[in-house]
Formats: sequence, C-alpha cells, structure tokens
Amino acid sequence: MPKDTADEAPQSQNIETDFCIIGAGAGGLALASAAAAFGQRVVLIEKHKMGGDSLNYGGVQSKALLAAAKRAYAMRTASPFGIRGVEPLIDHAAVNHYIDDVTAKISPNFSIERFTGLGIRVISAAAKFVDRSTVVAGDYRITARRIVIATGSSPIIPPIPGLADVPYFTNETIFDNTGLIPHLLIIGAGTTGLELAQAYRRLGSRVTVLDNAHALGAEDPELAGALITRLSDEGIVIREGVQIKRVSGTAGKIVVELQTNAASETIEGTAILLAAGRKANIADLGLDAAGVKVTQTAIKVNAGLRTANSHVFAIGDATGAPRYAHVAGEHAETVLRRSLFRLPARAKARIAPRVVFTDPELATVGLNETEARAKYGRINVLRWPYHENDRAQLEHATDGHIKVITSKHGKILGAGIVGAEASELIQMWSLAISQGLNIKAMTEWISPYPTLSEINKKAAFRYFATVPSNPFLRKVIALLAKLG
Repeated sequence: MPKDTADEAPQSQNIETDFCIIGAGAGGLALASAAAAFGQRVVLIEKHKMGGDSLNYGGVQSKALLAAAKRAYAMRTASPFGIRGVEPLIDHAAVNHYIDDVTAKISPNFSIERFTGLGIRVISAAAKFVDRSTVVAGDYRITARRIVIATGSSPIIPPIPGLADVPYFTNETIFDNTGLIPHLLIIGAGTTGLELAQAYRRLGSRVTVLDNAHALGAEDPELAGALITRLSDEGIVIREGVQIKRVSGTAGKIVVELQTNAASETIEGTAILLAAGRKANIADLGLDAAGVKVTQTAIKVNAGLRTANSHVFAIGDATGAPRYAHVAGEHAETVLRRSLFRLPARAKARIAPRVVFTDPELATVGLNETEARAKYGRINVLRWPYHENDRAQLEHATDGHIKVITSKHGKILGAGIVGAEASELIQMWSLAISQGLNIKAMTEWISPYPTLSEINKKAAFRYFATVPSNPFLRKVIALLAKLG
C-alpha cells in the first residue's frame, strides 16, 4: 500500500522569480511594492518582523516616546505663555501603551497580508545563498534574476568587561520598559543616545550619557554644540572623552568604572542603555556562495548598489550607508531604475537629510563647512538666528540658527539647522541641493508670515549682503541714479 504523502516531511519547493528581496525593512518593502507595481514577480523573505527596525525598534517608537516627553516638558515650561507651569503626573505604563498603540496603527501598512495582496510572495524564514543566483528559505528554493540584500542592522554590543553579566537595554528592548528609571546611564552620544536621553530626562529620569569621543561627532561641531548646550541646560549630563573600564552590578544598581585624562572614577545608575552604534546584518547569509564581497562592517557595493555578483544588489544599512529609513528607500529607487529601466542611477546618500529628533531638532543635508572647504577651498557661510524670526518669538522657540554653505559663485553645497521644526525646514534645502540650485533661487519664493520657514529665505539673502559694498557696483548704482 503506498505511503500517504501527507505524512511525509514537506519537500523543498522551487520558485523562479524576477526579484528575490531578503529583508522586509524600509528598503526591502519599498522595493518589493514598487517592483510588483511594474508587473515583476517578487519574493520577499523576512525571518523576523515585517517593517524592520524602523517600525519595530527605532523610528516609530523613539519618536512616539519623544512626543510624549515633549508634552510633559510643555506642561513644566508653560509660564512664558501666561499659563502656570505644573509638574506632570507621568504614568510610564500608559506611555508604553501609547507607543504600542501607535505601532499597532502603523503596522497594517507593513503587514504580510498587505504585501500578499499586492501580489508579492512573502516567506517567513531565514535566507541563505546556495549559489550566485539561488537562495533557500525554509522549505523554498528561490532562483531569481535579481537578488537584493536589505537585511538592515543591529545594535553593537561593545566589548566592555563585565557587560555580559549585567542587565542592559538596547534600542530593541528599551521600549518594553514600563516604569520610571531613576537614573539611566547611556553609552553612546550619537543620534539614538541623545534622543532617548532627552526623552527619559523629560519623563522624570536622571540621565548620564557617556562617550569615548565627541557627542554627535559626525555632525557640524557648531550646530552640534548648540544642541548639546540645550540638552545640558535641561539637566542631561554628557561626559565626552571617557573610557569605560568595567561595568558591574544588578538590576536597579549598575556601576560603571570610568577612566578620564585626570583619574579613575565610578558612576552608579539604575539601568544602562547601549547606544554605541550599529552593525550590518550580513552574517549567516552564505555570501561566499553568492560571490558577494564584504568589508569588516558591511557589503561592498558600487555607486549603483551592485555587489561583486552582478545579479545581486544590496541596499540600506547592509551597505554601511547612513542608517535612515529614507536612505534605504532612496536605495530601493536606485536599484529599480538600474534593474528595470537600465538607467545609470547612483545612490545619493550624501544629499540625504540627516536628523536628530531632539527638541530643538538638528537637521543637515549636503556638505558641512569642513567638508566644503576641503573640496572647494573658498566658500560662503550664511547664517540666520531663530531669535530674529517672529514666529519663533511667539512660539517661545528662539534657540538655534540656520547655517548654509555655498560655493564662491553661489551654488548651494550644504545646509544645517538646529532649532524648532528643523526636520521640516531642511527639506527645502534638500530639494535645492538635489537640483543643483544657486542660492539666488532661494530668494525668489514667497514665504507666508509669520512662519519659521522665513529663516531659509533670510539666510539666502545673506549671500547678497556684501554685494552693495562692491566698488564697481556702487559706481553703476550712482550712475543709474543720476540718469533717473
């Protein structure tokens, strides 16, 4: 009697497709939906949660936490508006519920059901290359014309003695916290570290941030310094240039031993958060079998995001690019243009805006002053302060300024803003740089009054501030005046 095949272990199923995308984070999802919209057969593989870090551990949760913290801060600081400031009663469990609720409302946009409805085959399993054009995932063997690695990144766990023996948070676990942390120690003064530092400080915690280099060291020192001063004024202790020798303790009592230039010391806190950077998720993918080359930290790609294997692309954090969802999305567009339309598209991470979502925000795009001087030599640096903006005055948001970099002939090279709504204001400069505009174009639009966006136009006009002092121009103006 033949054996019932229903009782046998499932056999590997072969799938042939146009695109096989490994990773369902921001970049992978953007590419999958766009490729499917153009009639391509798409297989999307995700071994963990749809939406990746942006939805589940990073962008959404941290910004929701910051939004809650901003409300608490507004209650304390309402007196300039004629409203008595009060100390808010913070229910940390309710804050955590709010974060979960926001995530739940956004999650359907990233769900398996939504992408299946778009005609995309979604496989929930770990992926591994077996040759240059074939990937296995669970019970499936996928052969694809193009394979795209979009596996994102994970928190770096620094090799600090004793760390493995104490409880610690990362950005993947801190949002599970439901209570007050009396004193939070944060290792790492980058974007994530400082965003969460301000959020927890405003929600009632003491916060100490430790870094072996400079806080926001990748950003323009002038703009970063203005933000760090504001954070310090709120009571966040930021220790730069310290070496962490050892961590010890238990939950509720964490001890960090430091070495500074002067001496050794210890700091005691109740919890510790690791925000010391991220590493690309490229282990266990079988990249050798695919002929994909890697560096110590990421997958090697060319300007078109193609790997050493011409059938394989890599996008987003897996390439070591700036770790933003919008950069991964731009990478997805680059791959689509190259693979479907044969266009010479190139990744443009250098002109992607970068934002620290603190209050005030810090947003930059293009070259900073140091980079511009190194590349172009003579440049123009244009500034305008928030305190000379009427909307900033009426909103009591006068901290900060804008800084714009142009070539000597006025081509816009970069811009940075530290101040209220910087993440919104920077978008105009992002457009200008992407289109290669001259600063003159930034003076030829009408800004409604009163708005913060007026600082963009005011800064642009600074380029022409010295023009009337030009001797030749003054003679021309004098002659025209006589003729008139």
